[in-house]
Amino acid sequence: MNTRTLFLSPRVTATGHALADAARRRGMRVEVLRDWRVPVESRGAAGASLYAGPLFADAVAGELGLGLVEAPPDWLTRLPYELTYRDVEFTTLAEARQLRRPAFVKPPNDKSFPARIYPDGSRLPGPDAVDDDIAVLVSDIVTFAVEYRLFVLDGEVRTGSRYLTDGQLDVVPLTEDPLRDEVLDFAGRVTVDHGLPSAIVVDIGRLTDGNWAVVEANAAWASGHYACDPDATLDVVLQAARPAQEFTAPDHPFLRPLPTVIRD
Repeated sequence: MNTRTLFLSPRVTATGHALADAARRRGMRVEVLRDWRVPVESRGAAGASLYAGPLFADAVAGELGLGLVEAPPDWLTRLPYELTYRDVEFTTLAEARQLRRPAFVKPPNDKSFPARIYPDGSRLPGPDAVDDDIAVLVSDIVTFAVEYRLFVLDGEVRTGSRYLTDGQLDVVPLTEDPLRDEVLDFAGRVTVDHGLPSAIVVDIGRLTDGNWAVVEANAAWASGHYACDPDATLDVVLQAARPAQEFTAPDHPFLRPLPTVIRD
């Protein structure tokens, strides 16, 4: 019997259901947490893993004894231009509010405000809604003709899915996509020696001018799988969210800082 347990947030998504089914096929336990705290009997569960959004993960990962790896918040800014084909700046929301040009603005590793094109900085959420000092990525505007999600384990694409074409949802397994070889060729350039944890999701796409570029990197433990293979997706999630003591030195710089949660 597999002794691992996959924990899910109260809001179980299609990806959560798919991962739960894959986990049960392996003989794993699956437990849906009913609120934003971990039952006493589940705290520090041996072999725990988690699939959940960032806010929920911050609330429960510590009690589960988990480490969560993700890309550095400024990862996009570290990539060479030939992998992004746009300038990307890592700054604060307060600084981004001074923009006087259109730009794509997003929080790097959470969803504290919508990631989208803003006509200028005055359209960003104000300090009454989002703190001035949160980190943001400010990017030149580019147009992707097609976009792909890739679940990557130890530098290798384990499974992938097309998810957008011309900005519209268009979900197809990577194995059935005519650009599969180009996707994997470009992914190999991105995932080798470019500062990523052992388990991560990388989104890439082909621009309307034909060049391939990185869209962003996402935490595997919080990413939708679209048409990715659920079993391969689970492999990556289990590596990305696991007991903190299991992470070896190469992954330590990528561990998400978890807040101290004070319970009544």
